[in-house]
Amino acid sequence: MDELEARAQRQLDGLRDFEEKLRAISVRATSSDGLVTAEVDATGALVDLRLEHGANELGAGRLADQIVTTAALAAQKAYAKVAAVTEEFNESFGDLLAARPAGD
Repeated sequence: MDELEARAQRQLDGLRDFEEKLRAISVRATSSDGLVTAEVDATGALVDLRLEHGANELGAGRLADQIVTTAALAAQKAYAKVAAVTEEFNESFGDLLAARPAGD
């Protein structure tokens, strides 16, 4: 019974670690001209937007495009990190699930 409880605890710890790693994902991207910086979380949600002096000189349409493009780039990078963390979790959790307590 102790081995079963220890196995379940390792699985629970693995899940908590996975959740913590996902929560910690934050990615910034900056436009090529340096005027727009967007930061997103693991879901791709915009959590910070910085516009440097001179960004308003782009005009509303170009500035909007640059914000969207920069935020999308940050989101793509965040999704890549999520995929890597998920792959790592799937491998380690699969190993935990495959490990059978003695006597099974």
